[in-house]
Amino acid sequence: MTALLTIIVLVSILIAIWQMVKIFDLAKAKTENAGVATDKDNSVNGYLMMGFLLFIYVITIISFVKWGDLPLLSNSASAHGPTIDRLMIITLIVIFFVQTVTQFLLHYFAFKYKGEKGKKALFFADNNKLEAIWTIIPVIVLAGLIIYGLNTWINIMGVDESDDPLVIELYAQQFNWTARYGGDDNTLGKANVRLIDINTANILGLDEADPNAADDVITKELHLPVGRPVLFKMRSQDVLHSAYMPHFRAQMNCVPGMVTQFGFTPTVTTEEMRLRPEIVDKVKNINVIRQENSKELAAKGEAPLDRYEFDYLLLCNKICGKSHYNMQMKIVVESQEDFDAWMKEQTKFKNSLIN
Repeated sequence: MTALLTIIVLVSILIAIWQMVKIFDLAKAKTENAGVATDKDNSVNGYLMMGFLLFIYVITIISFVKWGDLPLLSNSASAHGPTIDRLMIITLIVIFFVQTVTQFLLHYFAFKYKGEKGKKALFFADNNKLEAIWTIIPVIVLAGLIIYGLNTWINIMGVDESDDPLVIELYAQQFNWTARYGGDDNTLGKANVRLIDINTANILGLDEADPNAADDVITKELHLPVGRPVLFKMRSQDVLHSAYMPHFRAQMNCVPGMVTQFGFTPTVTTEEMRLRPEIVDKVKNINVIRQENSKELAAKGEAPLDRYEFDYLLLCNKICGKSHYNMQMKIVVESQEDFDAWMKEQTKFKNSLIN
């Protein structure tokens, strides 16, 4: 595939150079009729336009079938996930329809109205009805998408505090994530980057005098109980990061100097997602690739790659520096009982400080 793309790029560059040479030749032409296209030239270009249109459609179909991973959006694991997927699918359908129609008209008209001696194309210098049609239709379609999108966004962001959501802080820094749970009172203690003290292991800058901070739990792995709303509070220590959890259709910027938030309800445990046929096939394909790569590593005397197992991930979706790719945190969605058992094993903030 890489070789094919390289060939296409090189051919495109050669065509561009050839066209530039022709332009320079025309610019230097002294004869009156030099470089004027003939009916044959126009006819060839017209058929080439139709050929290119066919090429676009064929490549689009092949891409959908071979690399489309149909259905385009699936395996969402949050309560609002299907709503986001529905909005995206509607948007993609509208864009695909408009692209298909406009590209056809563009190339067909270039073919139909190709230059011919003695032939003059029919045109309208001014047509209020046509202008109204191609103005009103996009306005209605875009307004519908915007209103639907805003309504979706408001419903997602309107976290109901009466549902007793699990409050978790996501703390971003170059180049890792840290999670902080509110503890037994489900209330996060006050924190400020100016209070960070490496000597006492206060890595998040929690206010040690705040009673709400005493039972906070700081972890490097994110555990979520299935079916319970979660409200994330997000901070950044250094630069702009973006907390991105693709399977939960969740993303929010982490901005230095302020707290942002995003909430959702996990609906599919990690174990349940691992058993879905699409995930099983994907994991199998990845392990086949890893097995082949491991043979090459073994031949060089290097350690083979570990087998891949599906996990939900928290990623950074902003290019935040040279080790941006390292910003990953494992997310485990489990039953409330398993989550409670895991929490009991964690160390509370007051017990983690070094005196």
